Order: sequence, then structure tokens, then C-alpha cells
Amino acid sequence: MSAPVEAASPPSRLGRIAVVTIVLAGAAFWTWALFFASKEAVNKIDDRAWAARAQAICEQTAAEREALADYSELDIDDPDQLARRAALVDTATDGLTAMLDEIEAVAPADEKGRAIVPDWIADYRRYLEDRREYTETLRGGENVDFLETEANGIPVSERLETFAGDNEMPACAPPRDLVT
Repeated sequence: MSAPVEAASPPSRLGRIAVVTIVLAGAAFWTWALFFASKEAVNKIDDRAWAARAQAICEQTAAEREALADYSELDIDDPDQLARRAALVDTATDGLTAMLDEIEAVAPADEKGRAIVPDWIADYRRYLEDRREYTETLRGGENVDFLETEANGIPVSERLETFAGDNEMPACAPPRDLVT
């Protein structure tokens, strides 16, 4: 003989309250996120004149760097060609260093800008050091991929690019000339 079938008990009142609370909380969160939360980029500074000045400086540097482009085929076994590539990268990096020095010469007028731009400058200088280390490796006769410093698991170039994008200065993003 089989066991008697028990009737399913109706959902408890406490369970219904929990489900309704979760649904309402989710609806409230998405209403806030879509309609009331700030859409301002976290890295955006208020001094738009500073950002425009930086963009103009970076555009000039990008044009100078573009003029250095060498699309000839590289023989990775030829130390002279690796040294020539290193010299080109160093010349481009010299231009980036001068660009950064010129940008840094004028601080943003707003408090947030004065607080976060020095961090961006420091990250950029670290990126430039990575480029210099790369050229030393090339001069040593070793053709390796360009490696850059990471900060909190994020490549420093990504941090630099995010800041540049948030501040409408795309020419100030780090160049992708060493990415393979």
C-alpha cells in the first residue's frame, strides 16, 4: 500500500512578503539607476579649458609621432634592426615625455582636477618608463612583446585611456604603437 498523499500547503504569508519585498527593492534600485543616478564619469574634471589644452598638445604630439612611422619589415635576428627600432621608439617616447611635461606645466583650476591629474601624470610616467625598459631589451638583441605595468590588475595604459576618454581628450590616450 502506498503512503497517503499530503496536500500541498499554501505559501506562507512570510514567504509572500519576502518575495514582494525583493521585487520592490529591485524595481526601486533600477528606477534609481536609470533615472536618478549620476551619469558623470568618475574621472571627469570640471576644468574643461585644461582638458581642451591637453587635447591640443596631444594632437600635435600624435602628428609628430605619426611622421616617425616605419612600416618596413623587421628581421628579428638582426641586432642592428632591433637597435634601429629601439631608436624610433625612444624618439617617440621623447615626444610623449615632452607632451606630458607641457601638460603638467599647467594645473587644472578645479579641486578634483588638482587631486586626480597628478595620479594620471604619474601613471603616464610609469608607462613611459615601461617603454624605455622595452627599448633596452631591444638593444640587447632580444625581440620581445612590450609589457607594461599593471595597477590593481589593470594595465596602466587602460587607466590612462579611461581618464583621457572621460575628459574628452582622446589624443592623450597612450599610443598603441608597441602592441602586437
